[in-house]
Amino acid sequence: MLMESYGIFREKLPGSELASFSIRTYAFEIVTNEIKSRLLPFLSSIAVKDSSNVVDLQEVFRRFSFDNICKFSFGLDPCYLESSLPISLFANSFDLASKLSAERAMVALPLVWKIKRLLNVGTEKKLKQAIKTVNILAMEVIMRKRKLGFSTQKDLLSRFMTCINDDNHLRDIVISFILAGRDTMASALTTFFLLLAHHPQVMLKIRDESEKFIPPNQDLASHKQIREMHYLHAAVYESMRLYPPVQFDSKFALNDDVLADGMFVKKGTRVTYHPYAMGRMEKIWGQNCMEFRPERWLNCGTFCPQCPYKYPVFQAGSRVCLGKELALVDMKMVALSVLRKFDFELVSPGAAPQFDPGLTAMLRGGLQVGVKNR
Repeated sequence: MLMESYGIFREKLPGSELASFSIRTYAFEIVTNEIKSRLLPFLSSIAVKDSSNVVDLQEVFRRFSFDNICKFSFGLDPCYLESSLPISLFANSFDLASKLSAERAMVALPLVWKIKRLLNVGTEKKLKQAIKTVNILAMEVIMRKRKLGFSTQKDLLSRFMTCINDDNHLRDIVISFILAGRDTMASALTTFFLLLAHHPQVMLKIRDESEKFIPPNQDLASHKQIREMHYLHAAVYESMRLYPPVQFDSKFALNDDVLADGMFVKKGTRVTYHPYAMGRMEKIWGQNCMEFRPERWLNCGTFCPQCPYKYPVFQAGSRVCLGKELALVDMKMVALSVLRKFDFELVSPGAAPQFDPGLTAMLRGGLQVGVKNR
């Protein structure tokens, strides 16, 4: 879910190990600081109001994730989650490019968007302009890093810049970091809170579990405490079973191949799999496949993982997401920190969730909630 670019990281920096203690520690420091200095204060400012205490939680998580991924990946702070909710040209252009790219797949005849691209009109013209803006701003990030110095920095881009001199390559890395690490986190957190709003008993169990490991006078959980909370971990996995951030994905066959069921796949063939549909199949998950039940992941209170090919939210095999553990820790830290301090109430509790077209699953209209201090 987090950062396909980590594959490049592993190839270019074999001695640095993505799973190293220094990387994990740095990532944990970034997310805890963002929670403490931005996320919780922002929600507190909403909760203390006597009226109009409604907020789009999805937008909050998108802004939080954008700040978090930029600081972790580039060592730069866009200050996107401020009380004024500032406009970010980088974020907005990136959103537009992502949306228009995804809409290509929904066109009945691909020839339509190809002709529009050739003529440079309509959505293809907008897409071209958005991509140009993203590329320019990504290059500005690289130039700024060079100006500030990167040899002693801990962020991922600085590590790349010590061994890659191709700015176009670095630009693509910057873009892929944001693509893989921003909206996926925001999407997962949004649908997690949507499910909790409909299942208060799960929310209560998460809070009860946290009280067993975190003293009342401790603000944020430690990395060790987070790892000990098996029910929280199960709830996160169960949420992404029903609402995976990437609802479908495609691969292209590099060579002729034969699938496990004997189907022949010709070189260059596009093969698509659908985690959203797979998570709702009775054949895979049983008769209660449509129910939100974290307990399905637990055995005597201990989390028990499923086969990744059954649960391909993080992909599987040689393509498994290398940033998986970092993403899970970040998501659990955010969810737990918010749940311990606030209560939420859906503005439209009966509305069925609908998703906008995009590379990641974002709720149409956001997640409008009322926020209250506990």
